[in-house]
Amino acid sequence: MAGVLTLPPFRLEAFFAQWEFRARHHLTASDGQTVTVGELLELAGADPAELLDLPLGYVPTSGGDGLREAVAATYSEVVAAEDVLAFAGAEEALYLTLAELLGPGDHAVVTVPNYQAMESVPIATGADVTGLPLWTGHGDGLCWTLDVDRVAEALRPTTKVVAVNFPNNPTGFVPDHDAWLALAHLCEERGVALFSDEVYRGVEADPGRTLPPAVEVCATGLSLDVTSKSLGLPGLRVGWLVGRDRALLGRVEGRKHWTSICNAGPSELLATYAVRSAGVLRARLRAVLDENAATFDAFFAEHADLVDWQAPDGGCVAFPRYRGADGVEAFCADLLAERGVLLLPASLYVSDLARVPADRFRIGLGRRDPGPALAELDAFLAARRSG
Repeated sequence: MAGVLTLPPFRLEAFFAQWEFRARHHLTASDGQTVTVGELLELAGADPAELLDLPLGYVPTSGGDGLREAVAATYSEVVAAEDVLAFAGAEEALYLTLAELLGPGDHAVVTVPNYQAMESVPIATGADVTGLPLWTGHGDGLCWTLDVDRVAEALRPTTKVVAVNFPNNPTGFVPDHDAWLALAHLCEERGVALFSDEVYRGVEADPGRTLPPAVEVCATGLSLDVTSKSLGLPGLRVGWLVGRDRALLGRVEGRKHWTSICNAGPSELLATYAVRSAGVLRARLRAVLDENAATFDAFFAEHADLVDWQAPDGGCVAFPRYRGADGVEAFCADLLAERGVLLLPASLYVSDLARVPADRFRIGLGRRDPGPALAELDAFLAARRSG
């Protein structure tokens, strides 16, 4: 049953706890533009009375039938409602699943850079963890990539999990289909769980680059998703894990008995509406991302001497390179102090598994009207250049 893991401070979340709601301009948000409850009901064609008449009782630990059926319908025929397990957000699913899959004597491979929980939870279980850098080269020659041969070389007889995140946070990188399918085949062949954080799936800049879910292309695949990112509804706090190993899902559900027990009924009902309307919600977000990508392309072209900009392949965040002599840490700290603009410096993505490029910062493209924040950033960069 669920043990208590000794975990380090969560750098990114502690930073957000201090600054997310205090900064004047949140230019590093990882979520998409949200909608109101009324807008969601209208998009879904839902009767508001269903929400108003909802009894405020418990829902099943595994998730209500409506939500699980709606989620299953977004996957191929290999997925049924019984293959879906609901959670209070994606983090709970990540925490409980990796804690179930790993322990002392086990081995895992985890992509870097990552959302810290992806590596800190496996390490905390006592497993041996190998980092998989998602880049080659450095500086001007850095290129984001997925090296499947490197994964194969890292695998051991004790490897239980390969944990990945595409589109990647913070880089926005999406590998090509051949590399992804090769990774899925490798994991299935070796009997290794492919734990795939897919919270940004469906809002790629080029729809042709959208990867098939891990659960569809790998018998040992586990697909993680949530309402927060590509659906733009973080306030619902509803996530889900989809996998074909129902015995594993049952064990993870047993761990959930020790955490949230179940989701909030109103959140699950609204999440059900959202999943049924996923195509519309993602199209709305993609329109925001396309508009912002064009804005950011033009903006950073004016500051190419200080920032190497590359729009993300998918998702709501990018990880550009800062070239200023003051360094990215001072740049982000001074920008926040002097102009009230919040960005995430590379130090918040420091990894115990691989040396993350230290000249990068995370910026968000998912919310409307970045103009006021970019105006402040423009003035700040101009002053940096003249100074």
